[in-house]
Amino acid sequence: MFKGGKGMHILAKLATSAALLFSLVGVSQAQQSPAPTSAPSTLNGTAITLPHPGQPIYRAYCAACHDKPEETKSPAKSTLEGMSFQSIAFALTDGKMKVQGAGLDDEQRGQLIEYLTGSNKRTAETWSQAMMCEGARKVVDLKAPVTVATFGFDERNTRTLTAAQTGLTKAQLGKLELAWAIGFPGVTMIRAQGAVVGNTLFLPVAETGAMYAFDLSDQAKPCVKWVYNTPNGAPLRSSPGYGVIADGRAVLAFSGLDATVHVVEAQTGKPLWHKNVASYSYSTTTATPRVLKDRIIVPVSQFEILSASDNRVACCTNHGYMLSFDPATGNQQWRYDTMPDAKPIRDRGDGKMLLGPSGAPIWNSPVIDEKRGLIFFGTNEANSPPAHRNTDALIAVRLSDGKEIWSHQALADDIFNTGCGRNPAPEKLNCVKHPETVYLDYDFGASLILGKLKNGKDVLFAGQKSGTLWALDPDTGKVIFRRDIGGGATNGGIHWGIAFLNDTVYVPISVVGAQVPGGPPVDPSLKRGLYAIDANTGVIKWSYGVDPDCGDGRDKRVNLCERHYGFSGAPTVIDGVVVTGSLDGHLYAIDGETGKLVWKFDTVREYQTVNGVPGKGGSIDGASILGVNGMVISGSGYGMFAQTPGNVLLGFRPKP
Repeated sequence: MFKGGKGMHILAKLATSAALLFSLVGVSQAQQSPAPTSAPSTLNGTAITLPHPGQPIYRAYCAACHDKPEETKSPAKSTLEGMSFQSIAFALTDGKMKVQGAGLDDEQRGQLIEYLTGSNKRTAETWSQAMMCEGARKVVDLKAPVTVATFGFDERNTRTLTAAQTGLTKAQLGKLELAWAIGFPGVTMIRAQGAVVGNTLFLPVAETGAMYAFDLSDQAKPCVKWVYNTPNGAPLRSSPGYGVIADGRAVLAFSGLDATVHVVEAQTGKPLWHKNVASYSYSTTTATPRVLKDRIIVPVSQFEILSASDNRVACCTNHGYMLSFDPATGNQQWRYDTMPDAKPIRDRGDGKMLLGPSGAPIWNSPVIDEKRGLIFFGTNEANSPPAHRNTDALIAVRLSDGKEIWSHQALADDIFNTGCGRNPAPEKLNCVKHPETVYLDYDFGASLILGKLKNGKDVLFAGQKSGTLWALDPDTGKVIFRRDIGGGATNGGIHWGIAFLNDTVYVPISVVGAQVPGGPPVDPSLKRGLYAIDANTGVIKWSYGVDPDCGDGRDKRVNLCERHYGFSGAPTVIDGVVVTGSLDGHLYAIDGETGKLVWKFDTVREYQTVNGVPGKGGSIDGASILGVNGMVISGSGYGMFAQTPGNVLLGFRPKP
């Protein structure tokens, strides 16, 4: 807060600036959420209440996006208010908001963060100390079965677990009850999926720099074996990959928003090495690293898409790439780039050059076939012309040296930057227009699956945000079939993942979407929900559709509940039952053979947590559902894209 005459002078200047900023950003005071205010003060003997000094800063630098979260893919202001000081500080200095943050000095950044979070300093995590395991529960049993080693659980990415692996049967999944909740302070989403060895769950928490090893051997009382904190406090982002390397050590590999890869010993959480792998201004890592005996494979993404519509950004210079590291030392073995580095293409209209090609980041976690010696993955859209052939593509590269073996482009000319549109305004100098771009953002966010059919044939399955399920020959990249389920959307269609079991591909659809120009017509009977697709033919076996659920006060608890209710997160199959979450916070268990509902639970509520941290459920997205020791473990909360934030990890067990 401001103090003394200097503060009043600054406040007067900010008050004048605020009036001007209202007109600049086009946001009226009535549209703003009530802002924190300072203690009453006086001006010329008159009592007044001073606005928080961070309020006009927010309106000038942040409101244009965060007051329109669904349009801009930004967290809503209410979501920012639930984040920690360090999360927002990182975003403004090194993360996604560094362009906007570059215009602020240290004092202004502190005022802005205090206005949003109520805190002006970093806070230490202390709750885990009271949850530390005792006695034999402190030890990580690495001789126990490994049930979840990567994003897709197994080497084929099937996202399928058996009753023996989880201690859960189909019958038990129909009678689950909440056993406990763990809350994480300063967190608005539980997006990462844990690795599982025996009864140990290794879980990194987004928006924090902490990886936890939880013991779940007691269904009623989870405890913490160890905690790893990133050296610089940078937030973690990816799920962990687990494996035993050549020297016999079991390790976990995971990465952060700052594109730093961390490799730690699974037994103790002791670091082996960490390395920043960013090559470009917006490089980041989101996919799960894959740990093999002689290498760790790390896909690298980028978020230039969120900034390129700003004329201050030199667009566009970033692209995706894949790295292979020696697991013991961190030495790079090879690098595969999805395209060559960008070069000047043309004057963008102000004497500065538009650069390209760019894009094709790798968001999804790779599937690795060691017998074929191939790595399979999908890419994202282009950010500037020319749209490279490896944008919106499915690609196979050689495991030994990273050489590209084949590439199949699913959608050409998909040049996309948030805030541009198909026919952007002339002042948007980095934006290209239709027909140079189809401007759809129909990339491959979902990880691929190498499915083995009952006839012994291997088929590569991939889900696209267009709502398309692709089936390809893994040796050649030739298309076997495609199944279009709707017309897709930028956050819709098939988003985070698919699952495979018994010649069936389970496909969640978050938004059906409308017909794409030039694309196939959309079946009007299609609904958001879960689809079971015959893996041999692409025929829909059954579907489970969902509708908005805004009654009983849910319209107040769930952000935009009339629009956010589809299935976006990657599904988990346990003993033939598909367990998946919805954007409106419901957990579903659906019979994989019949499509009948087995169990449902509304996670959007407040929780009394076992660690004493206030807990709240929200949207379920990403990949956070597992089965461990007779329990279903799920995160709840996803504060992106105007969805409902939350901060809890939930444990469910069968009723006696």
